[in-house]
Amino acid sequence: MKFYDLAGGSNPRRVRIYLAEKGIEVPTQSIDMMKKENSQPEFLKINPFGKLPALELDDGTVLTESMAICRYFEEENPEPPMFGRTALEKAQVEMWNRRAELEILYPIAQCFQHTSDFWIGRLEQHKGWGESCRSKALASMAIFDAHLKDRNFLATDDYTVADITLQCGILLGKGVALKIPDELEHLNAWWKRVTSRATARA
Repeated sequence: MKFYDLAGGSNPRRVRIYLAEKGIEVPTQSIDMMKKENSQPEFLKINPFGKLPALELDDGTVLTESMAICRYFEEENPEPPMFGRTALEKAQVEMWNRRAELEILYPIAQCFQHTSDFWIGRLEQHKGWGESCRSKALASMAIFDAHLKDRNFLATDDYTVADITLQCGILLGKGVALKIPDELEHLNAWWKRVTSRATARA
């Protein structure tokens, strides 16, 4: 088994935090996108889309997409549960994970790609779109803030993959000076809780 990782990537980080929470260690190979290792034929055999993370199983089967990889490990290592315990909790985790991904992580990633100097010359940037995504992420943060009133975590009473997704999305915002507004006290309190966990730097 081998986990193909990208040190600064938000999606690989989602898997790393998940594995750390589970106490699972997996042999890892870092892929250097700056050197375009992800676009070399050897890696494209692993993932033809050239994206990370990827997990290669002992029989050669390859899984890509962070939540698919986490789901595989969840089925193999169900404790502690990170996708919910009951049918309702599992549905709530799925719902809030998708909301965190689509309403926070994705727009912040788009803001980063289209407004950061890091991407100049690496892809075609549309700064107007990037700033629109910044506004969307900030508006969504207010909704998450209201939801977190009187709650410790996003989907259930426990820390789950939904929290990991939101956590990684907000962390990515630091690259474009997009942080949780000070007035969103519930979301800020949640942020302090999740980033104080030992796994936060995985």
